[in-house]
Amino acid sequence: MKTPSKELKRQGGGIGRPLLAVLVVIALVVLWLAMDDDAGEGLKKQAELKTLEVIGDAATKRLDFGDDGEGTHGSAVDLIKRPIEVRQVADNVHYATGVGNTIMITTGEGNVIFDTGLVLQVAKQLKALKEVSDAPVRYIVLSHSHADHIGGTRYWQEDGTEIIAHGDFLEEQRYLSELEPYQYRRNRTLFPWMPAWEDRPDIAMMRYGGIEPTIAVPDWETFSFTLGGVEFQVIGTPGAEGADNAVLWMPEQKILFSGDFFGPQFPQFPNVFTMRGEKIRKPMEYVKSLDLLIALEPEIVVPSHLNPTVGAEEIRAGMTRIRDAVQYVHDETVAGMNAGKSVYQLMQEIKLPPHLDLVQNHGKVDWAVRSIWDYYASWFHFDSTTELYPVPARDVYADLAQAAGSEALLSMATNYLTQGEPVKTLHIVEVELAGNPGNKAALGLRKQALETLMQRAEEGERNDYEIYWLQARLGDTESRLAADTPL
Repeated sequence: MKTPSKELKRQGGGIGRPLLAVLVVIALVVLWLAMDDDAGEGLKKQAELKTLEVIGDAATKRLDFGDDGEGTHGSAVDLIKRPIEVRQVADNVHYATGVGNTIMITTGEGNVIFDTGLVLQVAKQLKALKEVSDAPVRYIVLSHSHADHIGGTRYWQEDGTEIIAHGDFLEEQRYLSELEPYQYRRNRTLFPWMPAWEDRPDIAMMRYGGIEPTIAVPDWETFSFTLGGVEFQVIGTPGAEGADNAVLWMPEQKILFSGDFFGPQFPQFPNVFTMRGEKIRKPMEYVKSLDLLIALEPEIVVPSHLNPTVGAEEIRAGMTRIRDAVQYVHDETVAGMNAGKSVYQLMQEIKLPPHLDLVQNHGKVDWAVRSIWDYYASWFHFDSTTELYPVPARDVYADLAQAAGSEALLSMATNYLTQGEPVKTLHIVEVELAGNPGNKAALGLRKQALETLMQRAEEGERNDYEIYWLQARLGDTESRLAADTPL
């Protein structure tokens, strides 16, 4: 079985301390420039961009993905592999590829920028697009507050540039900023090429947040403006990658700039639940937003990840299938709740019918079921009194292991694995390891159960986040098996 752990070499050090020292020196030079009263704003910005280019190149060279070529479906590994280059959508529309696309719409009176990519890639993206047009940037439209969509904003912004975003942008940016250490650690578990929290270059030019929109667009409302005779509409479309999602629509050319509204691949089942941990996403708000966009009848969709989709019929069919799939999962979950079924029953039972089938490498139906359940009913499922108290079942695992004995627990775990029940195997193994952390037999069963789940994931829905998580757990298990003493 070829697993991602073989395709991607896990690198715990990220950028690393030696490189960090070099970057600190560069940052100090930039800081000196910023403090020099004789240095113009343009010079300071150019110095920062050069620093970011050096950091970005160094980080990229540290990555090893085992193969070359451009990604096709928007996994984190795929996106990082994308070369930065300019591609043309229409005479007046170009985008610079990367982890997140930065899109430029040119007019006779200046340019409009939609999303500004990852801060480590802004130097190259900006340089590439400025070769298309170095006219003033009159508007920057931000699809939502994620770092891979707003990272380059301060470098694209000029005197007089209007920044347009959803009305909830500031609140989403606030909570993401306040929870940054917590979310960073979770993200690094899934994406191990990220530097450790203590090793990351912590310099002002790279820090998340600080974007202040000058124009805010509420849910399902439209802000219209005309530039160089070209009409633009920014529409608040919540429920996709968060509460602050917005899209840009060019009605005359029927081009929709979608950000992450559809996710990185079109069409796909959306990420109603996000494993890395964010505010819960609202399914019916997303359906309403989809209805609004379907009515526009776009002929080209330009996302902020991967490549455009062209063709009114294909786009309408894809959007309709996404909408109907989300509606179906929502309705089946609500019906099951009303019928008295448990969330675990519904996670097992609810499947997309063939006519609504969508790839689930980004969003996953059974996770969406649980997310919808918790959205409506919160975390107390009326299943057990213990849910109400800060004493998890894990707190009694060690005592259970002692009472049951290793031989009985390992026999039970082995039987579950033989019967094709790897998750039940993991439940039993967790009890045993709580009492006996270094038990090699238990760790071996854990490894086999994880490998079974990995094989199923790769041969089934190929959900990236599930695979990244299993990869991380396999790495942990292999480290513990190799250790002489319990970790």
